[in-house]
Amino acid sequence: MARLVKKFGGTSVGDIGRIRNVAGRIKKAYDEGHEIAVVVSAMAGTTNKLIDFCRDASSLHDAREYDTVVAAGEQITVGLLAICLQEIGVPARSFLGWQVAIKTSSIHGSARIEEIEGAALEQCFKENRVAVVAGFQGIGADGRLTTLGRGGSDTSAVALAAALKADRCDIYTDVDGVYTTDPRIVPLARKLDGITYEEMLEMASLGAKVLQTRSVALAMKYGVRVCVLSSFEDVPGTLVAGEDEIMEQEVVTGIAYTSGEAKVTMVSVKDRPGKVAQIFAPLAATNINVDMIVQNISGDGASTDVTFTVPEEDLKRAVQVMEANKESIRYDHLLFDDNVVKLSVIGVGMRSHAGVAQLMFDTLADKGINIDVISTSEIKISVLIQADYTELAVRALHTAYGLDADKA
Repeated sequence: MARLVKKFGGTSVGDIGRIRNVAGRIKKAYDEGHEIAVVVSAMAGTTNKLIDFCRDASSLHDAREYDTVVAAGEQITVGLLAICLQEIGVPARSFLGWQVAIKTSSIHGSARIEEIEGAALEQCFKENRVAVVAGFQGIGADGRLTTLGRGGSDTSAVALAAALKADRCDIYTDVDGVYTTDPRIVPLARKLDGITYEEMLEMASLGAKVLQTRSVALAMKYGVRVCVLSSFEDVPGTLVAGEDEIMEQEVVTGIAYTSGEAKVTMVSVKDRPGKVAQIFAPLAATNINVDMIVQNISGDGASTDVTFTVPEEDLKRAVQVMEANKESIRYDHLLFDDNVVKLSVIGVGMRSHAGVAQLMFDTLADKGINIDVISTSEIKISVLIQADYTELAVRALHTAYGLDADKA
């Protein structure tokens, strides 16, 4: 017997038929003798409709009332799932965030979980009942309902698994696991049996939609074993766990890419001590996140070009900030480009293998793809390239690192 947390997203509970399918999956685990807490999202599309209602009611709505409205979607789902479970002979009851209680900060719309009491769920297990918990929501110190923001239900599930000391947290989605890269671009992408927390965190932060970054970071912090599974197919998924549990670690685990990037270059910046800090301080002050940075020193050492990337939606503001500070920073002119993509090679095996970066650079050069910016971490090498070459680059690197699945 194991203690399991199972999370089902919006597409998994999109209508009554799918909710019944979820109930059937839970019954199978319940009949095997497991203790089960289920976390569910709102039915697909419901949260967006509720958000639109708030916006239509007032463009300057009260964030506390906004949370009250948008959290209603999960309340519907937990009740319906509990009913469907009872209908097939599984004793179950629903819990809203405040009933658990999931205690959060009071930052409405993007609250963070601070503590989960869990006594009510423990009692539910003692009574041999399935606990059906509303994801995405909690209760602030002021007693008001809060919502957790993007990826909130995944975060709820992992936090609940940590608080309950669950053996595993199963995340059910519309895909059947984590792949070496986007299968829509590379048909020979392979589903991974296992991936480390660090690798998954990198892939999630670089645009992989399977798990949200917050939930992966939480799982890594508390050592929660997470399994990514399909809601619609009964096939093995991908285990996200510690490095010591992933049996066969590849040098490179996957290739990820992030669109929505923009590159800014400040040309001929006067090279003086503290100049870089002077460049990035005003960007930080306006909450513009800077990612990749490269600095090139001129031959005479008197000036430098500084290139950095920002989210595409922040490009206009970043340019305005730089232009407003041109006199104090002292640069010649700005160049910017929003037709770029960040491409990354990820793998914990890089720690002990040489030549990973060289293979990346050689492969891109062979395809005539120019690299604008390079950044590295212990388990990741990222480059900035022109967006037009994204698919070619991903396919070439996937093959070069031996990630292609065997053809049938």
